[in-house]
Amino acid sequence: MDLISHLATGFAVALTPENLLYCFIGTMIGTAIGVLPGIGPVATIAMLLPLTFSLSPISSLIMLSGIYYGAQYGGSTTAILLNLPGESASAVTTIDGYQMARRGRAGPALASAALGSFFAGCVSTVLIAVFALPLTQLALEFGPAEYFSLMVLGLISSVALAHGSILKAIAMIVLGLLLGLVGTDIYSGAPRFTLGILEMSDGIDFVAVAVGLFGLAEILRNLEDEGEERSFVTTAITGLWPTRDDFRRMLGPVVRGTAIGSILGILPGGGALLSSFAAYTIEKKVSRNSAEFGKGAIEGVAAPESANNAGSQTSFIPMLTLGIPSNPVMALMIGAMIIQGIVPGPNVATDNPELFWGIIASMWIGNAMLLLLNLPLLGIWVKLLKVPYYVMFPAIIAFCCIGVYSVESNAFTLYEVAFFGALGYLMAKLDCEPAPLVLGFIIGPMVEEHLRRAMILSRGDPMIFVERPISAGLLIAAAATLVIVCLPSISKRRDEVFVEE
Repeated sequence: MDLISHLATGFAVALTPENLLYCFIGTMIGTAIGVLPGIGPVATIAMLLPLTFSLSPISSLIMLSGIYYGAQYGGSTTAILLNLPGESASAVTTIDGYQMARRGRAGPALASAALGSFFAGCVSTVLIAVFALPLTQLALEFGPAEYFSLMVLGLISSVALAHGSILKAIAMIVLGLLLGLVGTDIYSGAPRFTLGILEMSDGIDFVAVAVGLFGLAEILRNLEDEGEERSFVTTAITGLWPTRDDFRRMLGPVVRGTAIGSILGILPGGGALLSSFAAYTIEKKVSRNSAEFGKGAIEGVAAPESANNAGSQTSFIPMLTLGIPSNPVMALMIGAMIIQGIVPGPNVATDNPELFWGIIASMWIGNAMLLLLNLPLLGIWVKLLKVPYYVMFPAIIAFCCIGVYSVESNAFTLYEVAFFGALGYLMAKLDCEPAPLVLGFIIGPMVEEHLRRAMILSRGDPMIFVERPISAGLLIAAAATLVIVCLPSISKRRDEVFVEE
């Protein structure tokens, strides 16, 4: 009964005209940036963070949430029609989706992606509603030692589940942790790593870091690819509704993809990208039609699209219940909560129940909106692809600079944006992912705070981290995760998951 009353509270909040409007705006923007190649949800949310100052906390987080899971829907459109993933999690959809489009079956491919995403979104939202409160109550039993160990496990897991070089991911985590320490010491009040710059005494501006690393750097990287030719599908998109045989073949992959995405989305470093690749790999092994994969199998569209949407939504569970970001988008969401004066963690459910349950309820509403946005408005999204990047990107950069400057009316933040934009571009050239850096930047101050609190309580005895059972278990899990992922056989399989055939 408590769950029903909590959901009733959430729907009462989410169904207000203002929040419905921002839910629609978020899903609309999410679909649009999912369709547009090169502009992902991380960059978009980073760019829109300055705007959240003028909104209520509930409205801003509902809008940002809609952008995230809306991008998972929109990314499939270009993946199927152009063989060009609009969002990174849709990369695997290109394998069979584009082949279906070339065979004149773009309609069923788009419909299977939308229907699979809708089913996965609804199921994963149920999981959030069911498990969020118990996890929140469990988290209230945690002390500083347990929180420190949990965050260490989160950082290690994000390294283990991220694709690319483990060594580079660890280096990015460490760099993020160091950048998070810039500013004034919370206990002594002494400035640290400020280089004598007064503006850095309050730390590096999170909005500037996010906009620079994900917004400006992404634009610079995509401008290099501006000369690449886009080839639209010439076959007319007709017969959107799948056949009875298509529905029969979709059912199992959608259910399995939803289960895989729901589990991997909770894990730090998991989320939509890993979920979609893992679902495709598993479906290819278990499907009766495995011979058709790569040639236009509808299972190869339904499974990853269900998984990426489920993964994107269950990644809200650790963010809402523990205050721990499982991926860079959740790190930005935590940043938005901090900007609004809300302390992320288990107390959100008790101190701000309207916010907590309003976000959960808005996900059902947002998924229904997305189903209506993706199929009937397909022609609009295809036309949006024809907007030249050289027209779009200067306007986006100007919008970002105005937004960042308006936060504190401080020109120094623009220099920070430029610096982190250049750093992000350099990292892309060196094949270093910015996501671990942002996770480290967000979690770094929390790690330091809980570490020092635990040491103060134990009077400087580090054994507190191994004497407390939960803390010791989390540290053992972190060490085991790091050792296992470094094994040659596991490392090889880990790389194979992300291979695009």
